[in-house]
Amino acid sequence: MNNRRKFLSQMVLLGGGLVWANQLPAKTKKDKKKRIGVIGLDTVHSQMFTKDINEGVLSDRGYRVVAAYPDGSKDIPSALKMKPDIIKAMVDMGVKIVDSIDQLLVEVDYVLLESNDGRVHLEQAKKVIAAGKPCFIDKPMAQNLKDVEAIFAYAKSKQVPVFSSSSLRYDSNVLKVKDGSIGRVMGAEIYTYAEIEPHHLDLAWYMIHGVEMLYAVMGKGCEKVIRIFHPDQELAVGYWKDGRIGSVRGIRKGANAIAGTAFGEDGIAALGPFAGYGPLVKEILDFFDTGRAPVHVEETLEIFRFMEAAQRSKKSNQYERLYNI
Repeated sequence: MNNRRKFLSQMVLLGGGLVWANQLPAKTKKDKKKRIGVIGLDTVHSQMFTKDINEGVLSDRGYRVVAAYPDGSKDIPSALKMKPDIIKAMVDMGVKIVDSIDQLLVEVDYVLLESNDGRVHLEQAKKVIAAGKPCFIDKPMAQNLKDVEAIFAYAKSKQVPVFSSSSLRYDSNVLKVKDGSIGRVMGAEIYTYAEIEPHHLDLAWYMIHGVEMLYAVMGKGCEKVIRIFHPDQELAVGYWKDGRIGSVRGIRKGANAIAGTAFGEDGIAALGPFAGYGPLVKEILDFFDTGRAPVHVEETLEIFRFMEAAQRSKKSNQYERLYNI
C-alpha cells in the first residue's frame, strides 16, 4: 500500500469506442473554449487531467474543464480520503463544483467520467450518454464485463461515442513497438502494481494498467488464461490463438513499478515505465475533436474477458478460455 501511495504521489508530480458524427456537440464560437465536465473527484486523475487541459501543455487545444461533480465511490477508503484535497485543487483551478450530474450536463459539452469506483460507472455513464455527451471513462471502465457490455450497448443505442483506456497504453515505448520498431510482436511480459479491491475483478482495480499495455502491443486474439496467485504476487499468462504468449506479473510486496518487455521478430524492446498522463489526455481531446475512439470496442471487451478468465483460473487452478466454444 505504501508503494502505491508513493507511486500516486510521483504521478501528481509528473479505450474501444463508437463514432457517430451527428452526435458530436456543435463547435462553440472562436473566442470560447469547448467545455468539459468531470464526474468523480476521488482520484488523482481528475486533478491531473484538469491541470493538463486548463494550465498545462494542452491548454492551447481549445478546451477547458469548467465544472465537476465530486461524488464517486461511497465506501472505498482510499477514494474517500483523497476527495477533499482534490475538490480544493479543482476549485483553485477555477472549476465549478456542482451538486448533481444533471446540473453538470447542462453546463458542459464533453465528459471525463473519472469516478474511482467502477461499480458506479454504468449508472453515471448512462446519464451522460442519455444527454448525448461524448464521454471518456477512466479505468476500470466498470467492475465487470457485464457492466462494460451494458455501457457499450447503451452508447450504441443512443449513437454517442465513448471509450476507456489506461494511460500506460500511450507510453512512448509502447507506441514505438506498436509502430513496428521491433517488427511483429511475438510476445510480451509486463509487471505492475497489483492492489486488489474486493468489489471489482482482481485484475481490474490496478493490474488493468499492465493488461492494457499487454493488449496495446499484442492486440486481440487471446484464447485462454492461466493465473498463478499468491498474496504477495501473481502471474497471469495468456495464450493467443496464433501461438504467441503474453503475461502480466502483479506485485504486492517488494519493489515495484509498471513496465515490461516486448519480444519481436526483429528485436526486443523495453515498455514503460510510467512517465505522465499527457499522452492519454491528448488522445482524449483528439477523441472529443473527432468522435473517433482510439481503442476499439472489441479490444476493450476482450481485455475484460481476459480479466474474468483470470478470475476463474484463480479458483480452478487451470486454463480458462475467454470465449465459449
